[in-house]
Amino acid sequence: MRLASLILIDFLSMKVMKFGGTSVGRPERMKQVAALVTQQDVPVLVVLSALSGTTNALVEIGNLLSAGKKQEAAQVIDQLEKHYQAFIVELVSGKEAQEEAADVIEEHFGFLRIIQRISFSEALRRDILAQGELLSTKLFSVYCSENKLNHALLPALDFMVLDEQDEPALSVISTRLKALVQANADKKLLITQGYICRNSRGEVDNLKRGGSDYTASLIAAAISASVCEIWTDIDGMHNNDPRVVGKTFPIEQLSFEEAAELAYFGAKILHPASIWPAQQYQVPVRLLNTMEPTAKGTLISSIPAASGVKAVAAKDNIIAIRIKSSRMLLAYGFLRKIFEVFEKYRTPIDMITTSEVAVSLTIDTDQHLQAILEELSPFGNVEVDREQTIVSLVGFEIATTPAILSNLALAVKDIPVRMISYGGSPHNISMLVPATAKTMLLQQLNKEIFGLS
Repeated sequence: MRLASLILIDFLSMKVMKFGGTSVGRPERMKQVAALVTQQDVPVLVVLSALSGTTNALVEIGNLLSAGKKQEAAQVIDQLEKHYQAFIVELVSGKEAQEEAADVIEEHFGFLRIIQRISFSEALRRDILAQGELLSTKLFSVYCSENKLNHALLPALDFMVLDEQDEPALSVISTRLKALVQANADKKLLITQGYICRNSRGEVDNLKRGGSDYTASLIAAAISASVCEIWTDIDGMHNNDPRVVGKTFPIEQLSFEEAAELAYFGAKILHPASIWPAQQYQVPVRLLNTMEPTAKGTLISSIPAASGVKAVAAKDNIIAIRIKSSRMLLAYGFLRKIFEVFEKYRTPIDMITTSEVAVSLTIDTDQHLQAILEELSPFGNVEVDREQTIVSLVGFEIATTPAILSNLALAVKDIPVRMISYGGSPHNISMLVPATAKTMLLQQLNKEIFGLS
C-alpha cells in the first residue's frame, strides 16, 4: 500500500500559489519560483502559466495554419523551439535532467510539426494553445526532480473541466482534484497547469486569456485552500496605472467587491473572473511580487480596509452605442428589447445611461457588432463611437462619500466626459471618455484624489 493512501490531507492547510509567464520566463526566475515554493511551511499546489511570449507565438502559429501558411508557421515553430532549447541549457545541468528536458521539448514541438499535416480546426487551435502550459510545468518538474524536491505533477486536463455552458464545473473539479491530491498526500509540492482544461465534449480547451489566475482561484475554491497567492512582477495592485502616472503605491487590503470592480474595469494584475470562486468560498487572495517576495503585496478578502477611493482603473477599446428614438423610448418594454439583442449575441454591457429620447451604452468587443447594429436599427437612429475608455474610481462605499464628488469635479475639468455611471454600485464611479483623454484623466485623478503628481 502506498504511503499516500495512509495520509489524510488537511485541505484547509494547503496553499495555492500561481506564477505568471514573467515569473517563469527565464531559467533563473523558474529556479527562484522553486526556491519560493519549497520555503513554505504548508503543502503547496503550484499553478504555472506558459513562459512569457509562448502563448503569443502559439496564437500566431494557429493563425498561420488556419490561413494555410504552413511554411511561415514552421518558421515560428523553429524559432520557438530554439528558445526552449536555450532555456533548458541554463535550467538544468546534469546529463540525465538535460536529456529528460530535451525529451519534453521534442514531444511538444514534434506535436506542433505533426499538426501541420492535419486539416486545421478550432479544436486543433485549442490543442496548440495548450502546449505552453504543458511545457512550462513539465520543465519545472524536471528541475524539481534534479534538485531532489519531493513533488508530483497533476495534469490539469485530468480535473479542470467545463460544463455544457462552457463554465467551470466546480463540483466535478473539486471531486477529481481532491482525489488526485489525496493520492499524492506524501508530496509537499504539487504542480499543475493554469489556463488549460477540457470542455463538456472532452476536448482540450482553455479558460481564455488570463485564465491561469482563474485556474488558481478555482483550485483554491475546489479544495478550500487557506489562501490563493497570485505571483506576478509587480508588488500588489496599485492605486493607479504606473505606466501612465508618475507616482503610485500598492494597496495593502481590498474587499472582494472592490477587487472585482478593479479587475473588471482594467486593472491588469488580476483576471476579472478569478475573484468569483475565491469570494464564493471565502478563500483570501494575495497579490505578490516574485521579484520582491518580501513585499507585502495586496490582500483581498471579505473585509474592506476602510471607506474611500482605493484605486483608479482604465478599460480600453470600448465601443459606445447610442440609440435615439423619440417614438420608442418611453414605450413599454423598450429597454428589454434592447437588452435582448445583446443577450442574443452574448455581449455584456459595461455602462448604460438613459435620457428622454436616447439610450447610451458601452461594450468591449466588436465580435458581433454589425449584427447587433442591424437588430438595433428598427428601434431608432443608432450611432457608434469607437476608441473610447472607461475610467473607474473604486473604493468601499465611495458613492456615499460627498467629498469624493468635489474632488472628482476638479479632476474632470477640461475632460470631455461622455457618460458617467454613479450609484449603480456603492463601490464604483465610472466615466466614459475618448481614449485620447485617458492619460490626462488618470494623471488628474492621481492629483485630486490621491494627492500625487
